[in-house]
Amino acid sequence: MKIHAIKYSLLGIAALLLVYACNEDLSYRQPAGTSNGAPQQVAEVQVKNYPGKATISYKLPADPDLLYVKASYTLASGKVMDVKSSYFVDSLVVEGFADTQEHEIKLYTVNRQEVESEPISVTVKPLRAPIWSILESIDIRDAFGGYKLTAVNKTQESIGVLIMEQNVLKEWEVNNNLSVYTSVDSILSQRSGMDTITRHFGIAIRDRWSNITDTLYKDINPIYEVELNTANFRHFPLPGDPAQQPGAAVANMWDKRYGWPVSFSSLAAATLNVPSIVTVDMGVSAKLSKVWIRPFKELSNLYYGFTTLKHFELWGSSNPNLNGELDDSWTLLGKYELKKPSGSAGNTETASDQEAAANGFFYDIDLDAPKIRYLRIRCLVNWAGSCPQSVDELKVFGDPR
Repeated sequence: MKIHAIKYSLLGIAALLLVYACNEDLSYRQPAGTSNGAPQQVAEVQVKNYPGKATISYKLPADPDLLYVKASYTLASGKVMDVKSSYFVDSLVVEGFADTQEHEIKLYTVNRQEVESEPISVTVKPLRAPIWSILESIDIRDAFGGYKLTAVNKTQESIGVLIMEQNVLKEWEVNNNLSVYTSVDSILSQRSGMDTITRHFGIAIRDRWSNITDTLYKDINPIYEVELNTANFRHFPLPGDPAQQPGAAVANMWDKRYGWPVSFSSLAAATLNVPSIVTVDMGVSAKLSKVWIRPFKELSNLYYGFTTLKHFELWGSSNPNLNGELDDSWTLLGKYELKKPSGSAGNTETASDQEAAANGFFYDIDLDAPKIRYLRIRCLVNWAGSCPQSVDELKVFGDPR
């Protein structure tokens, strides 16, 4: 009973305090501490201009009540910017400028009572903003089934490469499915699956302050692409090409059967320390777009092991020298490296690694490469660290017209 009495007494006191608080007149609460008036201004202000921004350094006043320094300015868009820097540092960065005009910056010191000093006006004159150099670096070109866009973002700014198309009202609007939002230094966007009709694009660069460049206009004509008919393929052995392991014929690469013993594998003894080459006559001349290679699962249940290609090259020719040399009659189509998606070391293969290998890997061909009829796979290093090679299945894509 005594416990309950104490409990009810405490509740009663709490209720009385709540009533008192509700009846008390509400008044403005001043910041903690006492202000001695406006703080002193910064001194010895210096400016260093950079692309799209500037660094302002200064000498702080000897004021123990100082909390931070604030810079206030307005961007060309009309957006008002406030940048704060604590009293532990003696500089701040103002950014977001898209032009090289002079801009007025007002500097304030602020004390712990949030009282501001009189402003000091500083003029900055930023260098050319990064968005303009990014726009100038844009290279967009026709590719198989779409286009390939590259650009250089040296300062790794957070930007958007806006891809615009005209709507039914002939107004340009952003296509968010094609636009790229990134901060990497080397921008690459490859698009495929488009019909072979001309598409008109507008391209502009926008930064995180909504500054936007002029628009670059470009017509894209996606290149026709089909899978080449492997019924036309045949082995085309040349001098220097190693023989195959017993039962591991070259034609196994396009027999649409998976796994050992219906895969291709070169004779190991002949190419342990010498790059191995296999040559294929595709039966037709074509401008290639990509090659698909599926490694096979070795007896130890590994896709990324033994004779599976790791570092390799693709070469092409329309009229090869029959001596087997990689001379001027051959064109290097590309250099490639097969990597595990998981990045696992040694013989460790995750489920995602094995799934990726089972689905095969696509390797893009240089867009500037000429039409070819003969294709060579040159293994530089396999996953065992030697040079014999193996391929489960091979597909080739391009324009044979």
